[in-house]
Amino acid sequence: MSIAQRLEYRHSQSLVMSPQLMQAIKLLQLSNLDLTTFVEEELERNPLLERASGEAAGVESLTGVGEVSAEQPAEAAARNYQDAAPTTYTEWGGGASGDEDYNLEAFVAAETTLLGSLAEQLSVTVTSPTQRMIGQYLIDLVDEAGYLPSDLRGAAKRLGATQEDVEDVVAVLQKFDPPGVCGRSLSECLAIQLRELDRYDPTMQALVEHLDLLAKHHIASLRKLCGVDDEDIADMIDELRRLSPKPGMKFGSARLQTMVPDVYVRPAPDGGWHVELNSDTLPRVLVNHTYYSKLSKKIGMDVDKSYFNDALQNATWLVRALDQRARTILKVATEIVRQQDGFFTNGVAHLRPLNLKAVAEAIQMHESTVSRVTANKYMATNRGTFELKYFFTASIASADGGEAHSAEAVRHHIKQLIDSEAPSAILSDDTIVERLRASGIDIARRTVAKYREAMRIPSSLQRRRGNEWITINSRASAGVRRP
Repeated sequence: MSIAQRLEYRHSQSLVMSPQLMQAIKLLQLSNLDLTTFVEEELERNPLLERASGEAAGVESLTGVGEVSAEQPAEAAARNYQDAAPTTYTEWGGGASGDEDYNLEAFVAAETTLLGSLAEQLSVTVTSPTQRMIGQYLIDLVDEAGYLPSDLRGAAKRLGATQEDVEDVVAVLQKFDPPGVCGRSLSECLAIQLRELDRYDPTMQALVEHLDLLAKHHIASLRKLCGVDDEDIADMIDELRRLSPKPGMKFGSARLQTMVPDVYVRPAPDGGWHVELNSDTLPRVLVNHTYYSKLSKKIGMDVDKSYFNDALQNATWLVRALDQRARTILKVATEIVRQQDGFFTNGVAHLRPLNLKAVAEAIQMHESTVSRVTANKYMATNRGTFELKYFFTASIASADGGEAHSAEAVRHHIKQLIDSEAPSAILSDDTIVERLRASGIDIARRTVAKYREAMRIPSSLQRRRGNEWITINSRASAGVRRP
């Protein structure tokens, strides 16, 4: 075999992401707060960019309104995101340590806040879209001390959920760190912490339920209610004092910045929905062509010309990219509202099955574009403010070949069946499957079991034994009280 040098030509295809496309993707997935920071940096860096007033020409292109009619779907028309960028582009903004813009403070971790910590725990603990919506709504109601409002009936009404659904989510939130968080009163806060320590026995429960007597120093009355002696009541009071009455304060007084929605959804006169971008979250910048024209006549060095030409290209691209970003968010949000009309009208139990592909096809965009738009973008609705991604939920096939059912709606149906079962006729998973199929929901037994376990509902055998234990215990208690 001879060894020799030679030239060969090979044809191959590969996907190359240009700097302009990478920057466009970055802009699309930024939250409104991060976008504002990014634009402020560009205003400082680029002399041809200037902040536009509300009356400036071209600004109206960055504000949009969409209509979701009650009679017909929203218009599905959109261009691919990368079409918004000009044909030439020069990347700006370095990241090397030799840059003057290099900032060590950028590497300092942001301070953890109470609401941020609770939101993170919610995202990894709860998979149900309905419970996540309810949970995020409740987290926004938590005060600095870590307490929820004492009355949550208004929250249930606004979300279109039952009081039981809200209570179920509250029970989940009360298991989050720090212990005692999401209590609705001092007594409930302390009870949560005592349960965590496995110290919430009947005597301690009696003490916690009569904190008003403790505040008035009526120790003799407390001792009688708890059924303990002086030494025990003193130990119990000391134990209470070691608990935290304000668990949220361990995070300090800093709270998450008030969430600013990107989109507003309001009822329309025709029975549909009015979808509008929040103009306050849209940075308004313009290219100063007048300044560039003056400079181009004065500068003579090629280096200076190159710098200002690059600045002009970057500024032009940024204005167009911001405009296209706003249009894309509006199109995606409008389609979500159209698809989830039942939620806005009737509440969380009416969430429809929805995935990224369905929205992408409806508005003629790529699925990855929709995915980026729905992250870190929020929609203010008649039922609260939610992240766009919360409106996507899995589907369950229809038994009669009709429209598929939302997985969350099926979970809600399962819970209703179990909640309404008679103590003498506990429903097995097979029976639940039969009843769901009779209602037009085609579902497997293992899926019912999975949903039931996710909702922390015991099996039929455990529920039956629990009812038997309650009956026996009630009869025994009644016998003790007999003279």
